Amino acid sequence: MHRQMCWLSKFGGDGEKILHLQTAPHEPWRPYTAFPQYAVPDYKIQGGSLGWATYQKLLKAGWTVVHSARANEFSSNSAEVKS
Repeated sequence: MHRQMCWLSKFGGDGEKILHLQTAPHEPWRPYTAFPQYAVPDYKIQGGSLGWATYQKLLKAGWTVVHSARANEFSSNSAEVKS
């Protein structure tokens, strides 16, 4: 099963990064909040990364981490990252 996660800008560009997930190679990257079956509540830490708790859960479950610079290599629609 294709299960990858990556830290991407919330609105594109160089903005704040949040966890994005991809469950199939032909699908775009989407924020972790678009996957209620995988997402867990964020930690209540000021300035904490959105998706960190979900990242920890999915890493333990065997998901693959993709470097943000390579994220579009793993999508058939290489020009698009959904936020």
